[in-house]
Amino acid sequence: MSYAPRLKSKYKDEIRTALKEKFQYKTVMQVPKLVKIAINQGVGGATTDKKLIENAINELTTITGQQAVAAKSKKDISNFKLRKGMPVGVRVTLRDSQMYEFLDRLIAVALPRIRDFKGINDKGFDGHGNYTLGITEQIIFPEINIDKINKIMGMDITFVTTAQNDVEALELLKQFGLPFKNQTVNNG
Repeated sequence: MSYAPRLKSKYKDEIRTALKEKFQYKTVMQVPKLVKIAINQGVGGATTDKKLIENAINELTTITGQQAVAAKSKKDISNFKLRKGMPVGVRVTLRDSQMYEFLDRLIAVALPRIRDFKGINDKGFDGHGNYTLGITEQIIFPEINIDKINKIMGMDITFVTTAQNDVEALELLKQFGLPFKNQTVNNG
């Protein structure tokens, strides 16, 4: 038997049947599932200091366990001294086992380390069943050594699901264990 992440097994054994009963799906294939987690980190001073992009790539690779890539600008913006093709951020997309491992570490270890944490906001849904969570500092992840950080940066974590609306997506993410503070989602 090969190794399967804890949340992947939990989805197959518990979450799928719970959602099927709650929303009265005819088959388990209709039950929404988590497709991917996309993590983006904008690096503001990257136009003047190239070392910031390298540090951000190394940090995001350490956090996710998958090689991060630089996100390049799409157009010239003279006010920001920005040329097309210059690196302005870092991104990584997680799927399957690495996605479940990251989600498990995010829920169990990283989010509880946020100062004065009372739960995550449920206003980050896009109307199509996807949820974006903003994190203000990367040092909440235990993989990051605080002594080696030269700049504290935030990141956006986007959960892409197959849910048809925000209510189904919220229920899916709650079943995984994401700690939402208040539940008021519009059914889009």
